[in-house]
Amino acid sequence: MHIDGYLCEIKDVQIRDGLHILGGGPEAEPRVNLVLAVLRASQVWGGQANALPGLRAALAAHFGLVEKELLGEPGAPVKVPAELSDLVEGPSRSAADAIDLLEQLCRRAAEGMEERGWDVAAVPALVREVLGSELPDAVAVLEFACREVVPRLARTTDEIDHILRALNGGYVPAGPSGSPTRGLVNVLPTGRNFYSVDPKAIPSRLSWEVGQSLADSLIQRYLQDTGEYPKSVGLTVWGTSAMRTQGDDIAEILALLGCRPVWDDASRRVTGFEVVPLDELGRPRIDVTVRISGFFRDAFPHVVGLIDDAVRAVAELDEPVDLNYVRKHADEDTAEHGDRRRATARVFGSKPGAYGAGLLPLIDARNWRSDADLAEVYAVWGGYAYGRGLDGRAARGDMETAFKRIAVAAKNVDTREHDLVDADDYFQYHGGMVAMVRHLTGASPEAYVGDSAVPDQVKTRTLGEETHRVFRARVVNPRWMAAMRRHGYKGAFEMAATVDYLFGYDATAGVVDDWMYEKLSAEYVFDAENRDFMKKSNPWALRGITERLLEAAERGLWAEPDAQTLERLRATYLELEGDLEGDDQ
Repeated sequence: MHIDGYLCEIKDVQIRDGLHILGGGPEAEPRVNLVLAVLRASQVWGGQANALPGLRAALAAHFGLVEKELLGEPGAPVKVPAELSDLVEGPSRSAADAIDLLEQLCRRAAEGMEERGWDVAAVPALVREVLGSELPDAVAVLEFACREVVPRLARTTDEIDHILRALNGGYVPAGPSGSPTRGLVNVLPTGRNFYSVDPKAIPSRLSWEVGQSLADSLIQRYLQDTGEYPKSVGLTVWGTSAMRTQGDDIAEILALLGCRPVWDDASRRVTGFEVVPLDELGRPRIDVTVRISGFFRDAFPHVVGLIDDAVRAVAELDEPVDLNYVRKHADEDTAEHGDRRRATARVFGSKPGAYGAGLLPLIDARNWRSDADLAEVYAVWGGYAYGRGLDGRAARGDMETAFKRIAVAAKNVDTREHDLVDADDYFQYHGGMVAMVRHLTGASPEAYVGDSAVPDQVKTRTLGEETHRVFRARVVNPRWMAAMRRHGYKGAFEMAATVDYLFGYDATAGVVDDWMYEKLSAEYVFDAENRDFMKKSNPWALRGITERLLEAAERGLWAEPDAQTLERLRATYLELEGDLEGDDQ
C-alpha cells in the first residue's frame, strides 16, 4: 500500500474516547463522535440487513463514488468530483483523500444536527445546506439518528436505575446484545438485561456472507504471501464474538472446509450443512483446527457438534487428497494409530469446567524462559478434544499433531470498540497458538487477523500489520492518552495494561519492533505530562510499565535498545521503587 493510503487508513481508524462512566450518556462533541461511529455502518433494522446505508456510503454514492472501493485501495489515484472538492477543503488526488473529504462532510452534518438539538424536522434543510442539493439517503440516515440513535444514547442513564432495581429484586427490562457500531442500534440503550442469540440459529444467513468473505480473504492473502493454498488453518473462536456476530467465525470454518449451512426458513435455525462440490468450490478444502474458549464450549455445544460433523463428513469424501486436505491429514493419522475418531478431532479447548489459555499467570510471574515453556502451558490448558462422543477427552497428542500442520494461525476481530491489546485473551489464545506451532515445528506460522468490523468490507492483515495499526492509531495516539488522563487511577491502569498485553503478544508471536518499545518509553515514561499524571494518579502503573520495558530488553524481545533509553528507564524504576517504599513506611 502507498504510504499516503496507509496514513489515511490509520487516520480513519475509530478509537475509544476514554472509558465509560456508569449512567453517563454522551453529550456535545462526544455524542457527535459516537453518532458518527454508529452511522458509519449500514443499519440492520426491522429484521432487514442493509435497511439503511452508512452515512458516508450514502454521501459517496451521491458523488458517484463507491465507499467500499475507496477503502479497498486507499492509495489509488481517484478523480474526485468537483462537486465534492468544492464543498470541502483538502487534497483530492487519491481514494484516501476522497474518504477524508466525505468524512468531513459527515461530521459537518452531525455537528449541524447537534446544534439543532437533533430535531428530525430540521434534517432536510440541513442536508441541503451541507450538500447544496437534495439527498434522500442522507436524509433517511440522519432522520434515523434523530428518531432512534440519539434517544437511545440519551437513555444510558437507565443503567444506574436498572442496577438499583436489580439489587432490590425488581424486574430489569430485557434487550438484545451485539455491537452498535456494526449497525445493531437495537442493542441500545445499555443497562438492560441483555439476551444473546438463539444458539441454534448460528451461523445466521448474514454471518454466512461475512464468514465466506473472511475465508476468501484469508486464502487470498495466503496465496499472495506464499503462492499456494494453506493446507491447515488454526482459528481461535470465542463465545462473546459468536454472540455479537451470530457466528462469523463458525461460518468461516464451514467455508474453509467447503461446506455451507442449511437453515429452516420458518425458524431461521440451522438444521445442518451441505457439502459444496469441488467444481463449485474452485479450490482445495482447507483443514481447520479450532481452539475454543471455555465460554464458547458451554454456550454453544451444538455448534461444536456442527463443526465436528462437517470435519468428519469432509474427511470421508471420495476426493483426491491434493484437493481435500482434511481427508489427506485424517488418512495419514489413521495410518499411524488406526483410530479414525482421533484422526478427525479438530476442536480443542480447556478441560471441562476450566477456562482460559493459562499464559497470563506465566507472563505476569515472569516464570518462563522459552517457547517450550509457553507451549507446555498452552498444551496443558488446551489439550482436550470436543465433538460427538468426545466431550473434553484428554487429547494433547492429537492436538499437537493437528497444530504441527497449521500454516496460518488466525483470529478475527469483529468490532472497533476494542482491539488486540485491550485484553490478555488475544495474546493468550492467538499468540499462544503461534508459540505452540513455532515450538512444534521450529518455524512460526503465518499469523493473520481477519477484520470484519465493517461486515461488507472484510480485510485480512498479518498480525504484525494489525499490531502496528493499533499501535499507531490508539496506543501512542495523543488523543487516546489524553482521554486516559481524564480517568485518573483507572486511566493509568489501562495504559499499563496496554503495555503488558503488547509485551505478551511479543513474547508469544514476536510482533513488537524495537521502535515501538522506544516509542512506548518516550510517550509513557519520559513524556512529562504522562509521567506526572501517572506519578500522581497511579505510580504503581508507571512502575509496572517501566519494569515491563526493562524486562523486554533483558529477554531480548527489545533486541537493540538505545543505551541512554535503558539507563533512563533504570533510573526511573529505582526512583519509583524508592518513592513507593517510602510511602509504605
